[in-house]
Formats: sequence, structure tokens, C-alpha cells
Amino acid sequence: MIYITENILTTNKYTQELSKEFCGSILVFEGITREYTDGQKVTKLEYECYEPMAKIMLEEIEKEIFEKWEIHDIIIAHRIGIVDIGETSLVVSVSSPHRQASFDAIQYVINRLKKDVPIWKKEFFENSASWVNS
Repeated sequence: MIYITENILTTNKYTQELSKEFCGSILVFEGITREYTDGQKVTKLEYECYEPMAKIMLEEIEKEIFEKWEIHDIIIAHRIGIVDIGETSLVVSVSSPHRQASFDAIQYVINRLKKDVPIWKKEFFENSASWVNS
């Protein structure tokens, strides 16, 4: 399941969606807005995306996950718009019979997402702002 939203991401919601009695593992990665980057105080983040292409790319990544690992289900939720300090911008949650598949799948999703998905992050500092890896 893929979610791109301006709404606050609630990790518990996604964990409950994946909970099945035959899965021994539900792992969740939560990307949080941190207060400092390279010694500079961050005031907020802003995410923009080309949503039609982002959804296509995330669906492709999701398909690859099912081909590579024995997992039951996966949720990728990315927030767009303003994300304040301490708020969640990304949730990747995976359920599988065994934990290693979940660990591997989450790492793969994060790496692919950062490299290939058209979602861009702008960091705002006290006196400046800059796009990250765009």
C-alpha cells in the first residue's frame, strides 16, 4: 500500500493494518525531522513531489520487494508539504513470517526511494534554506 499525503503520519495505524497471526515480524521505519543538520538548526522541512510519477515508482519498488523477499505486506507512506521538527515524514512498514526479510526490505525501500522517487526535500534553517540532494 502506498500513501502520499499532507496529513500527519501515524505509525500505529500502519502497524495495525499489517498485523496478521501468521507473520512473526512487523518492522517499522519512521523518518523524523531532526533539529540539526551539519551543525545548523533546522526550523522545518518541506517536501514536494511529482505525485503521479512518485506513485508509479513506489509501486515498482513495492513489486520488487515482493519478488525479492518473502513478505506478507508492505506500507510506504510519505508526507508532503511542511513537516515540523519531531514530526514523521516517512513510514515504511513491512510484515513477514521472519524478521530478516523485513529488515532487508525496509533498507531496500529507503535506498531506492531516496535515489529514484521524485520526492524532493527542502531544509529550512534559521537564516537560509536549501534543497537536499535534488
